[in-house]
Parts: sequence; structure tokens; C-alpha cells
Amino acid sequence: MPPSSVFSVVIEPQGLRFDALSGVSLVASAREAGIVLPTSCRNGTCRACLCRVLSGRAHHLIEWPGLSAEEKREGCILPCVAAPESALRIEVPKAFLAPVQSPLAT
Repeated sequence: MPPSSVFSVVIEPQGLRFDALSGVSLVASAREAGIVLPTSCRNGTCRACLCRVLSGRAHHLIEWPGLSAEEKREGCILPCVAAPESALRIEVPKAFLAPVQSPLAT
């Protein structure tokens, strides 16, 4: 897969959409698009970002993400350390659009 591949990601149940770069974490790509995914540690250990892949493929950027074998079988990923391999639909009930700050705000 070329390092510059871009994949469409849909977040359910909200229907939020963003483009994600291969090799870049889903959390980072979402933030770039103004979408906040729950996260805390950003290194795959706290599990605050745990979500489920509904369709598509992603891979973890670290060797030992904090997921059990059962969670992996169920399609769970940690988007703080996962990147897309294809277009994705992920279930992240607590995702939201970041508030837009006015450039005139002081």
C-alpha cells in the first residue's frame, strides 16, 4: 500500500465522515478533520478509544495494542494506534465534531 493512500472513514451512529491517511492513526486523521474520538493515553494502553470496525480493514501501528484475543476477533481496534487499510465504518458512540472557534474570539 503506498504511504499516501487516503481512505474514507464513517463513524456510526453519528454518520460523521473524514478522510484518513494510511500510516496515520485514526485519532490523528479525525482530529485533522475536526472530529474528536475519545482518547486518553494515545499509545494503545488505556483503552479509552476502544471501538469496533463495522466494515473495512485497519491495522495497529504498534506490535502489542491493549486488546484481548476475543476483542480482536470481535473487530475491536484502538484508533489511537490504528490506521486504515481500506475504507472503514467504525462504531464510536462518543465521537463528536469539535467546536469551531471564531477567529474573532478573544
